[in-house]
Amino acid sequence: MPSLQLALPNGVDPVSRWRLTAQAHENFLQSGPGGDSEVRPVVLESWRRSAALHVDPDRRDSPVTLIDDALHEARATHPLRHAMPIVRRLLVDDAADAGVLVIVGDARGRILWAEGDDDLRRRAERLHLQAGADWCEDAMGTNAIGTALAVGETVQVFGSEHYARSVQPWSCTAAPIRDPRTGHVLGVLDITGGASVVAPQSAFLVRSAIAAVEAELRLLGGAVAATPGSRLEVLGRSRGLLVHHGRSLELSLRHTELLLLLAEHPDGLSAGDLAWQLYEHDAAEVTVRAEMSRLRKAVPDLVSPAGQYRLRTELRTDAMDVADRLTRGDQRGAVELYRGDLLPRSAAPGVVALRYRLHGWLRNVLLQSGDADALRHYAMSPSGRDDAQIWQARLDGLAPGSPQRAEAAAVLAGLDDDLGHTG
Repeated sequence: MPSLQLALPNGVDPVSRWRLTAQAHENFLQSGPGGDSEVRPVVLESWRRSAALHVDPDRRDSPVTLIDDALHEARATHPLRHAMPIVRRLLVDDAADAGVLVIVGDARGRILWAEGDDDLRRRAERLHLQAGADWCEDAMGTNAIGTALAVGETVQVFGSEHYARSVQPWSCTAAPIRDPRTGHVLGVLDITGGASVVAPQSAFLVRSAIAAVEAELRLLGGAVAATPGSRLEVLGRSRGLLVHHGRSLELSLRHTELLLLLAEHPDGLSAGDLAWQLYEHDAAEVTVRAEMSRLRKAVPDLVSPAGQYRLRTELRTDAMDVADRLTRGDQRGAVELYRGDLLPRSAAPGVVALRYRLHGWLRNVLLQSGDADALRHYAMSPSGRDDAQIWQARLDGLAPGSPQRAEAAAVLAGLDDDLGHTG
């Protein structure tokens, strides 16, 4: 296991360390690269790299390189999207109380997700410590995100150890996330805040979270290795979002239905099969062929020509991800991935069947398991907020003295009133 680069070992006074390192930083900038016994080797080597890269120590913020669609595409195609529910459960859910930010970036040091304490996030945005910004050493010099990626191990950077003066009020702990099959770096996990985030236990916390993330990626196997352009988002959406060959494309509802049905039937479907699953009433196969022709023009090389229609490459959907979690008994993970009903505006019989099957499966698992956290998460979602049976199960699972019982009881009373008025 790689060595830990601890910033504040037990017994070190943070104030003294900050002052000594700040003076060493100024000496370094004035005198140039050299040795300094007051600076940890991992930091001094990073300062030297930063100087060689001509990073401006007075730079006030990082460059934002992923904006709007580019950021959305980067998130939708990155393998670490599969691990975000675990990161949120292990770190983000408690980040607000701890007063920290939890950051996940790609292997180039670009931030893809930055979540946690709202006040801290607003302050961090002044430095562009936010989604879409580049925090590699080339851009911002010494910082936990960029330096962890540069050295390939867990790194803590405390206050004045940062190369850019604007970042010196902050501290951070970060470590690379690796593909469990190949060992290649996929990205980086970081926690940022005050001096508390570079306590020794923070390094162990980050490494424990990364171990859980890498274990999840190992379980997902082929889904992690899926190539860009092999994903379709259909949960809670009126139309599908397809990522194919590195570009994002919002599809029409009908084209989304076609791709979803083909993804669920990898051996292929005939025009007649698709007609039965797409239309409430009888429809000619020629109608299906016309729609398929338009889909193949919009997204070339994804669907085979006329005959037995099938996908030419594996197409993962977010609905499949939820089903995988349910199969493994991970109801909490399933709830976190379930962003809403599958294509709620679709009336296609085949899609309606998939919608009811997934929703019913998830709901029944929650009611049977009684998992308090999973029930809470689902009850607060659009799918669960009006579900009296879910709220009753949540109420039944709460301890008598729990302050959340009053909320659950009030919601149930409101739902009962609504049902009474409807009756």
